[in-house]
Amino acid sequence: MKRLAILGSTGSIGKSALEVAAMHPQRFDVAVLAAATSVDLLFDQIVRFHPEFAVVIDEPTASRLETMIHDYGAGKIKTRIAFGDTGYDQAASHGGVDTVLLAMVGAAGLPPALAAIDAGKQIALANKETLVMAGDLVMDRAQKNGIRILPVDSEHSAIFQCLAGNCQKDFKKVFLTASGGPFRSTPAGEFASIHPRDALAHPTWAMGSKISIDSATMMNKGLEIIEAVHLFGIPASSVEVLIHPQSIVHSMVGFRDGTVMAQMGIPDMKAAIAYALAWPDRISLGMAFPDFSGLASLDFEKPDFKKFPSLGFAYEACARGGTMPAVLNAANEVAVKAFLEEKIDFPGIFRLIQTCLECHDVVESPGLPDILWADGWARKKAERQLLRPDITENCQR
Repeated sequence: MKRLAILGSTGSIGKSALEVAAMHPQRFDVAVLAAATSVDLLFDQIVRFHPEFAVVIDEPTASRLETMIHDYGAGKIKTRIAFGDTGYDQAASHGGVDTVLLAMVGAAGLPPALAAIDAGKQIALANKETLVMAGDLVMDRAQKNGIRILPVDSEHSAIFQCLAGNCQKDFKKVFLTASGGPFRSTPAGEFASIHPRDALAHPTWAMGSKISIDSATMMNKGLEIIEAVHLFGIPASSVEVLIHPQSIVHSMVGFRDGTVMAQMGIPDMKAAIAYALAWPDRISLGMAFPDFSGLASLDFEKPDFKKFPSLGFAYEACARGGTMPAVLNAANEVAVKAFLEEKIDFPGIFRLIQTCLECHDVVESPGLPDILWADGWARKKAERQLLRPDITENCQR
């Protein structure tokens, strides 16, 4: 039986992971849960799974959770509660855990990832920002500690599955598929009138707010380019993004003999989550195959880099290297938050990120302090840029 720590248990990935664990109680024991502020949902998860340890963002939130547990009935729940950065690191390195699912959103996932690696845990990685910010450092530390990082993103899981059993020397290219988001067919001239509620309405996947906006801007695919480079040790030039609106082909790998292998399935994250948690086994999820006879077509098209400059930003960050990917990630997080709060319009996301990239002096071969400094620098720079009218001028207030 694998004992799991699920960091980000109240998000879409975390909830799906708990569904998988509940389907296979003989395989998985949920030992640790970690969330931020969604106390009511976390409490329900604690009541259902009885983990040994649970973590929330701060002391007031922890106090509220402890009160809920006490009111539920003395002695019925013995989960120990912790909070803050120290608590998340403890969750990732908990002694009774075999596998850590990192499903926290944003840069907050990096320190627990390093803590899990140092503690010798197998990692199921759903937090792409960890490798975007510090891919070289993370992968090097994982290799030195003999830790395998198993991808949970459906695209990277697909690549991982297509590469299984094939020789690295035969690899030539990755075709990274993207749904295109809700604005694939929207003219760029209409982007300034996009409201956050429109950007949150993804046509295919059910996701949290941050990744839904990243999908709408195609930044999620940009971050996935960088993640693929580190996960599979390949150059960015060998990663081609293809728009595939049906979201049936999750990604493909091309080999030197001209053949291509694709991994397909219905758009449901439980399949990729289960593959990472149960690896090297496959487990039943009661999921249907795609209805191929009912599909009129499987369409693929090239993305529009002018409409969606996030892709160009990502390739540029790969080319520059050093601290540039960390700056890209941090600026994007600030921009997405500002858009959701209606402080900037949709094109303002691109303007804000571009300005931060253009102003950054890259630190080559950065250590962790350099990466954290670059992350902080980019956030402060982006916040200052929000005061400029050329960034916010078309905001729909």
